[in-house]
This record gives sequence, C-alpha cells and structure tokens, in this order.
Amino acid sequence: MKNILIPTDFSDNAWNAIFCVLKLYRDVECTFYLLHTYEVSASQIKGARDSQKAGKLYEVLAMESEKGLMETQTYLERNHKNPKHTFMTLSKPDHLVGAIKDILQEKSIKLVAMGTLGATGAKEVFMGSNTVRVIKAIRNCSILAVPEEFNFQQLTTIVFPTDYSRFYYSFELLPLAELAMTWQTAVHVFHVALEVELNKEQRSNQEILTERLKGVNLIFQEKNIHDTITESIVEFSTDLNADMVALIHYQHTFLEKLTREPVVKKVGFHSRVPLLVLPELS
Repeated sequence: MKNILIPTDFSDNAWNAIFCVLKLYRDVECTFYLLHTYEVSASQIKGARDSQKAGKLYEVLAMESEKGLMETQTYLERNHKNPKHTFMTLSKPDHLVGAIKDILQEKSIKLVAMGTLGATGAKEVFMGSNTVRVIKAIRNCSILAVPEEFNFQQLTTIVFPTDYSRFYYSFELLPLAELAMTWQTAVHVFHVALEVELNKEQRSNQEILTERLKGVNLIFQEKNIHDTITESIVEFSTDLNADMVALIHYQHTFLEKLTREPVVKKVGFHSRVPLLVLPELS
C-alpha cells in the first residue's frame, strides 16, 4: 500500500494534480490523503479585536475546510472508482509546510503531489507558491509538481538529468524505479555538463546508477551545456516529448554551484510536464 498526500485548495490547479496522480498510480494500491490547511491572517485577527471573534473566524474556516474536503472526497469516490484506491481527508489549522512535515511521519507518506501554476521570465520572482515552499522545505519525501495545463495520458518517457558527480542511493531512486517499472517507461539519463567526458568517479557513479535501476529501460544521452542547465533540461525534455522530468534534490549540488542557478526550483517553474523531485538521503 502506497500512501500519497495531496494538498488542495480546491482550485482547478489542485484538481488537475489530483486527476494526474490518480491516473499515474491507477494500477497501484494507494491511500490518498486529501489535505487542506487554513490560517487566520494577522489582519483578520487584528480586525477581530478580541480572542472570541478570532476563535469564531477559525470555526468558520474549519467548517469551510471540512465541507470542501467532504465534497472532494465524495466526487472522487463517485466518479473515479478504483478498487485499488482509498480516499481520506485531513483538515489542519496550520501553514502548509508545517502540516505536511507532521503528516509525513504520522501517515508514512511516500509521495506528496501538488499542482503548480508555473512561471516564465520575470514572473519567477513571484513564484513563492506553496509548491515551491514545499519543494524547498521537504527533502525526505518525493514530491510531484504537476503543471496547471498538463493533461496526463501515459508515462512513456522520463528524463533524468544528472552530472554523475554524486553517489546514488537506492532510497533516492526507488520512486523513479517504481514508476518506470509499472509503466514500462524509457528513462533517458541526460548527462548535463560543460564537458561530456566522464572522469573515474563519474564513471563509477554511472555504473552504480545502472545497477540501482536494473530492469528499467535506461537510455544514456549527453549534451554540452550552451545555455543554462534549466533551459537545456527543458529543451531536451520538449524535444523528446517527455512525460515527466525527475531530479534528485541534492543540497548545494555541483550543478547549482557551476551556474549559480537553483536547478530543481527553476525546472519546476519552466517544465510543461510533471516534475518528480526525488528525496535526498539525509
């Protein structure tokens, strides 16, 4: 049984993420935890003037949260019946990241799936969205970021960018391996670097990667970086008509140091297909 957490604010963006993950794991036994969080803002508390009125605000928000979750669960159970799938609801008076951190341990969550509006150009600076906050804060669990306009149909091609500079642990690659094996997906291991020639350590790591993903259809490809790493990944994925990009969320990676660009976050902004952020072994 796989436990998947799906935060929702009941928007079209959130609904699209739900539909995507239901199809992605249609053949896997899953419990989906639908999470809605709510907080009373400082301005609302100030306007309420006293604790009694502030408490009333929380009561109203709690009722709206429970109502929205119940309606979502009812719709899914009626219209997306799957004997392998179970739906549960969680309503939390907390900020999203804090609630997710608590639930990860309580429910043994293996994946957090969220919608993302995406961004281009100057809009990136305003992309302080919940999805980005979660990606930055959560490193011990896989995160699936689903673009608003993405319509998932099948998983035939996954792009896995890497520079082979770091050892690969089984734990980190397991979510990728599971999806690839379930869908019989081709995983294009995309070597992103200024120089394509591998040194001894990189060759060793490449061999380890091959062993960790044994049984997966791996296709190794290389490309010299002329633009930014993010642009190269997105361009490569687009040219392949890929269905997903998978990245390990290493802290202070060689890729980021090399170009001073936060690769995981930027690919999340620009990618037109879901981004699977793999957990880092801490």
